[in-house]
Amino acid sequence: MKLALHRIAGTTISTLTTGVQYLGSNDAIDDDPSVNSSPSKDGFHFEKPHSASISSSFPGNKEIIYSALAPIFPTNMSDFIAANVTSAESLAYQISLTVILSAITLATTLSNAFVIATISQSKKLQTPANFLIASLAVTDLLVSILVMPICVLYTVIHTWTLGQIVCDIWLSSDITCCTASILHLCVIALDRYWAITDAVEYSKKRTPGRAAGMVATAWVIAISISLPPLFWRQVKAEELTSCSVNTDHIFYTIYSTFGAFYIPTLLLIVLYGRIYVEARKRILKQSPKKVGKRLTSAHLVTNSPGSVASTTSIQCGRHDTPSSDTGSSTSENQVKVTVSDALLEKKRISAARERKATKTLGIILGAYIVCWLPFFIYTLLVATCDTCFNPELFDFFTWLGYLNSLINPIIYTMSNEDFKKAFQKLVRFRCCRS
Repeated sequence: MKLALHRIAGTTISTLTTGVQYLGSNDAIDDDPSVNSSPSKDGFHFEKPHSASISSSFPGNKEIIYSALAPIFPTNMSDFIAANVTSAESLAYQISLTVILSAITLATTLSNAFVIATISQSKKLQTPANFLIASLAVTDLLVSILVMPICVLYTVIHTWTLGQIVCDIWLSSDITCCTASILHLCVIALDRYWAITDAVEYSKKRTPGRAAGMVATAWVIAISISLPPLFWRQVKAEELTSCSVNTDHIFYTIYSTFGAFYIPTLLLIVLYGRIYVEARKRILKQSPKKVGKRLTSAHLVTNSPGSVASTTSIQCGRHDTPSSDTGSSTSENQVKVTVSDALLEKKRISAARERKATKTLGIILGAYIVCWLPFFIYTLLVATCDTCFNPELFDFFTWLGYLNSLINPIIYTMSNEDFKKAFQKLVRFRCCRS
């Protein structure tokens, strides 16, 4: 390979110097012991002592020609080609990564904006429970606007170019909004838990003001977690090439990870566990078999086809006397009760809704843990192990966490029939206007 490249270089040199001086073939150069030819990563260099004979017909120095032309002909052609291929692959990778991350950012923005618009346009959905979902959508929308676009740039080029002030604002927004999003899940779970376990009393307390107070508490906790890093960052603007939370402060790392994830996650597991148990109890109470037993034991009378037909007596200070199943009332304390198949159907629908709600809770909790658990485990690991940090792995876990802001509106809205109808109505309205 080297011999072939020597010949190419020698032939080209000869061609370029034709009419000025005949330097001979490349073989002559190779055979000349006074010429030292050596390859390097910058090209093929020729070195000839100044004491060597110079043709009198050319008033110059051979070293000038060699040093001028050698960089044009790199000897290690495989390295040259590999470098260009690597550069092209790197560019293609950066473009693909930019497109994917930008698509995730755009989808997160649109999905949360649609949730907010749907709730604001539908009076039926303007309830305290849906107010919490709208607040979650606002929080996730802030993540997609304030955090994710800058993170796309930083993830692709791996160099911070926006200065100290933007870095501080971005980090604070990242920690605050992501923590607030996680805490909103706790607020929603707490609201649903109270609504199920103490339905009568909580229905009186379940007001927009109470919901606003719960949301405000979530934001206060999130801000208290994001503020400390601002007080110890003292890097000069010209020295800033990376923008990340300083994990050298191990106490802050423990405080922030436990406050933003581990404690809320434990609370979510406990709440959703209790909600699941209560939902299962309701499903069992409303199962068709038990409903049928309760209805037949009541000896109901109905004229609709497919229903149970009989009568029952009502206790009025003394024992009831069952009547015959002819349908006629035989005593003053007996009454006819007419029940249609609609009651059974209503019970079945209610049980189905409870099953769906229970399934939705499992999906919400599972998606949340899958999205955020790797990031917070890795954050604690890096704080205690200096050699464990991997930029690509950290970026992947970070974007996996951001993905939860896209999943939240999809789960909470697509599992709710009222949301689906209101959303479809909103889309049709927009299309008609356009």
